[in-house]
Amino acid sequence: MSEINPFGGRVVHLTPAEVKAGLDDGSVILVDVREPNETTAERIPGSVLAPLQSFDPAALPDPAGKRLVFSCRSGQRSQKALALAQAAGLDYEEHMQGGILGWKAAGYETEAG
Repeated sequence: MSEINPFGGRVVHLTPAEVKAGLDDGSVILVDVREPNETTAERIPGSVLAPLQSFDPAALPDPAGKRLVFSCRSGQRSQKALALAQAAGLDYEEHMQGGILGWKAAGYETEAG
């Protein structure tokens, strides 16, 4: 579902199941915008860290034909990061609805970072 991001720009809300399928088939790069202390305690396997506190859209990984999807704890900071990336001229629109909390609620595993 696509809508206007509360922080500006457009946002497409992906479910944890959609993101898991993309991670499994290699079509998604998941960018976790939580802070290092949060990701050290727990993270989604395969995610890339880009903390919102020091967020630099230019430092995001090159998706190389994959979908870049933002994630956080509950889905708020990921939308903010998405708006920052769009303001920098990047063509990203997707975030994982519910963040890592939604991921765990769906029964998917996490790991210590």
